[in-house]
Amino acid sequence: MPFFVYVLGSQRVNDRRTYVGWTTDLKRRLQQHNKGTGAKSTRGRKWILLYSECYTTRREAMSREWYIKRDKKFRATLRECITVGIISAFGKEQTSQIGAATSACNP
Repeated sequence: MPFFVYVLGSQRVNDRRTYVGWTTDLKRRLQQHNKGTGAKSTRGRKWILLYSECYTTRREAMSREWYIKRDKKFRATLRECITVGIISAFGKEQTSQIGAATSACNP
């Protein structure tokens, strides 16, 4: 079973945020965050998938999540991408992008 580490992004007026987590199902987890049933800190926002990595064990995924959460420079770069518009079209193709990421993962 593949395990994914992911970074979500959200933007409101003058407030860009990222959220880092891990899951076994990217599509389901993103839907949970956007429905308000995900982590408490993600409620009330529209989230898009900015980045994901695939691992073979839960331990590897959780370890990588820990490092990404503390990598402020990496997360700042992703936040900047939201504002600049590099990821502007990504939200429209989110489902197909997640499907491609899931099928491309060969842990």
